[in-house]
Amino acid sequence: MKIHPLKSFSALGILVMVLLGLTTTVTQAATVSTEAPDFTLKSRSGDNLRLSEERGNIVIVNFWASWCGPCREELPEFEALYQSYADLGVTVYAVNVDDESEKANKLLEDLSVSFPVLYDPDGEVSELYDVSAMPTTVMIDRNGVARLMHKGYKSGDEAKYEEALHRLLRE
Repeated sequence: MKIHPLKSFSALGILVMVLLGLTTTVTQAATVSTEAPDFTLKSRSGDNLRLSEERGNIVIVNFWASWCGPCREELPEFEALYQSYADLGVTVYAVNVDDESEKANKLLEDLSVSFPVLYDPDGEVSELYDVSAMPTTVMIDRNGVARLMHKGYKSGDEAKYEEALHRLLRE
């Protein structure tokens, strides 16, 4: 039986946060330049979406979970970025890693997002992207190359995303 790495991470992460009483998240960003692994996932609308079909656009892939407090804070920030930059060819794929999509959908009742929400209940795509922290954000350029990987979230990190977007839009 294969154990989903994020399931054990989520239980351990929650336990550590409760024990330590953490209210902030450490963030780590790295500039990368590797071909983004292609994937297809079912979306909230019921359609299957494939990353490679977004070639020509800049794609922000955000891995998140319903149990993750910083993820809840960050999703509205992605909605604001999406609303500001969608007309310029920027999209957001919010990849939920919960084992049941109902958990994500319950949270999304309280958060209004218009970008695609995708489900990765088995953690296959999360594994492809070596996701080891929640949330994790990957920014992919128009040629399908991952250019930024950012782990964690704290208020103000969206400025880093916007700065990276501006660079990619000028290319």
